[in-house]
Amino acid sequence: MTDHDNLNLHATNGSVLKQSVSEKMGDNLQYQQLYDMLLNATPSSVLLIDSNFRITSANRNFLTRSQRTLSATIGCRLREVFPIVILERMDIKQQIQEVFNTHKASVGQRMTYRAPGVPFKTYYYRILPIESSEQCEQVMLLMEDITDQIRLSEDMRRVESHLGSIVESASDLMLSLDTEGRILTWNSAAEKLSGFTFLKVQGKFFFEFFKASEHLEIKTFFINICINVCSLNAEWELISKKGIEISVAWIFSPMKDDDAKTVGIVAVGRDLTEQRKLEVELRQSQKLAALGVMAGGIAHEIRNPLAVCSSAAQFLMEEGLPLEFRTECAKKIQVSLEKASCIIENLLRFSRPSCEQNMVPMDLDTVLCETIMLIANQAKVYKIEIVYLPIGKCSLVSGIFTLLQQVFMNFFLNAINAMPEGGELGIILEQQGDEALVCIRDTGTGILEGALDNIFDPFHTSSPAGKGVGLGLSLCYSIVKQHRGSISVDSMVGKGSTFTVLLPIL
Repeated sequence: MTDHDNLNLHATNGSVLKQSVSEKMGDNLQYQQLYDMLLNATPSSVLLIDSNFRITSANRNFLTRSQRTLSATIGCRLREVFPIVILERMDIKQQIQEVFNTHKASVGQRMTYRAPGVPFKTYYYRILPIESSEQCEQVMLLMEDITDQIRLSEDMRRVESHLGSIVESASDLMLSLDTEGRILTWNSAAEKLSGFTFLKVQGKFFFEFFKASEHLEIKTFFINICINVCSLNAEWELISKKGIEISVAWIFSPMKDDDAKTVGIVAVGRDLTEQRKLEVELRQSQKLAALGVMAGGIAHEIRNPLAVCSSAAQFLMEEGLPLEFRTECAKKIQVSLEKASCIIENLLRFSRPSCEQNMVPMDLDTVLCETIMLIANQAKVYKIEIVYLPIGKCSLVSGIFTLLQQVFMNFFLNAINAMPEGGELGIILEQQGDEALVCIRDTGTGILEGALDNIFDPFHTSSPAGKGVGLGLSLCYSIVKQHRGSISVDSMVGKGSTFTVLLPIL
């Protein structure tokens, strides 16, 4: 090979070598650009630090937050970039040295700092080793601003604490249950009323704290809430730790997740003990008021048998009367005294405070007949004809005799009061499906259309001042609801009113 050939060969090899170097430099540049893109796209602040604690790389996030330029950051020592107070308080240099020595990442920590004129900032940071050929040549300091997350977390804690305080401060019972009725939460009011602490009831079924006869009803109740996804009301007797039955009115509402799926039940209960006492007092007050209204009729009703007794006694005082006549007079006295005694007994039974608390099977026909007997003479005084029409045989209902009697007594007296010029009081008893219907119709003055929606409200009355406080129909409504029944009214001014009571049969 000639020198010329050798020269050409060297030239060719030189060209290939330059092309290879250029290609490698192009690849390195491409990798550098890719590295810079990834680093700057990282949402956290990133610093690369060498063993001399100098910055070798910094991403855009760090430069923006620290308000520095890349040229003014690369090659700087940590103390030139970070405030001395942070380096000393967090001991960052020592942690970096530990990572260089152990080749292990540090445990994540929080760092709080406030620059002059700037609000407090909280960062979460970690130091990671960057190894090459099994040597740790640099470490990466990752810092993430979690100030907003911390504030949000604190806000959530405050809201949770506030809601918890509301639940614990409430005078009503507040519970949360799962869809099967297991107790998840149980507030202080529930602990105080029942005597059971939360730890004693947690995970137990709600129905376990009620009478066995109500267990099936409560289970069915919860199933209906989850199926119908609506709020429902109920009244059940809560059995306390001491075995005392406490009447509680409950409101149950479905608890939903973000997908509107029912995941639990919220229960709010109100102790009805004081309300029940007040209702008893009001009912007794209404009874006494009714007796006052019936006083004239009662006096007339008793006066008649007493007049018969007086006349018969006067005849018996005479001498020479035939034995048969004397016997007849004695029988008249006996019959009249029994009639007066019956009237007095009915009055005493009606006016006596009700001690019955448990509902028992009873015949509505008996309730109506005894109530009609009490107001019959009152109706005569006002020239009112009572027409009682029981249609067919009506099944028994579950109730408290004296309370149902008070309901019908109130309706009868209101009807009589609505017919000052006389009229007709019609009473119908019949069975419609699984309910007993009692219809009470008068031919009185009727009720104004605008007042129909309010007649069952407490203290609503159309009577003149001093003639009533408007509690009668409100109590009737409460008693019928207590018997799981309903009341409706239809009225026309000048034509009369019709009250209909529906009660479930046994």
